[in-house]
Amino acid sequence: MGAGADTATLDVEAVGGWIAAHVPGFSGPVTAQKFPTGQSNPTFRLATPKGDLVLRRKPPGRLLKSAHAVDREYRVQEALAETPVPVARMIAYCNDLAVIGSEFYLMEHVQGRHFNLPHLPELPPDARGPIFDEMNRVLAAIHEVDLAATGLADYGPSGNYYRRQIDRWTTQYRASETETIPAMDALIAWLDANVPPDDGQTCLTHGDYRLDNLLFAPDAPRVAAVLDWELSTLGHPYADLAQVIMQWQRPPGPEGRGLAGLDRAAEGLPEDAAFIEAYCARRGLTGIPRFGFYIAFANFRMAGILQGVKKRALDGNASNPEKGLRLGALVPGLAEAGLEAAADA
Repeated sequence: MGAGADTATLDVEAVGGWIAAHVPGFSGPVTAQKFPTGQSNPTFRLATPKGDLVLRRKPPGRLLKSAHAVDREYRVQEALAETPVPVARMIAYCNDLAVIGSEFYLMEHVQGRHFNLPHLPELPPDARGPIFDEMNRVLAAIHEVDLAATGLADYGPSGNYYRRQIDRWTTQYRASETETIPAMDALIAWLDANVPPDDGQTCLTHGDYRLDNLLFAPDAPRVAAVLDWELSTLGHPYADLAQVIMQWQRPPGPEGRGLAGLDRAAEGLPEDAAFIEAYCARRGLTGIPRFGFYIAFANFRMAGILQGVKKRALDGNASNPEKGLRLGALVPGLAEAGLEAAADA
């Protein structure tokens, strides 16, 4: 992952002093570069005489309740250290706001390949399939994590996941609303009236599972680390799967980040149905009924997330304000796509 040169929101002297006091064997000085990706929790690459670290912090300013939970990110990744789910090694967590003005944590810097766009333009067609198969394998592994053995049995509330998520993201959306979007209002009403009954499936969910949140080994189609666990919780596995498929149904390019309109067979890219089938095979499932509901929900949830990004950009709290406004412009289209999926549910 490349890093930019923006250190304006990080006091490297304060960080260096805290690390020296809390991380055995550390020695300064520290320099920092901000990663350009990520719209929620600012992330920095720290260069030290003994190697690089990564710091993730809460953003400055007023924040929505329960958002930017870096403490949860740290907890879940630490819990997954001895599981088949690949994560970076956690190093230290700081909840002392006096250090840099917000909570933050440190983790190892994992070397690897970062693919920003799902059509994988940097790889030949015959090398793309193994990447997506590995993406599929790791998703199934996340959903098979033993919650009791990892200490994550209390990582989220019980009850109908979709009921509480629709309520949560509706509340978040209303708190971030900057204009009336009729399609979003209609989608919220449809989801509210069509919540599926609780089928008893509860697992660890990543919450933002997509190709650009995976870091691959430098020389093999193997995930070296799953990144960005901010939205993880105990939930329903189909939410993560639908998130992947919903993203692919978007237009290609840096904003849509989808596969719509591409000749997937010719380009070595998976069809939606094949990816779902492979996932079901890995988890011993015979199929997923009413998948349109889960796609509608995924569009709604992403719209809620991006509306929050837009609001933070307008309020001056975004990690990248210009990009935040561009992403916020996608909200109406996501709502329309959600209504289209609802019609097929």
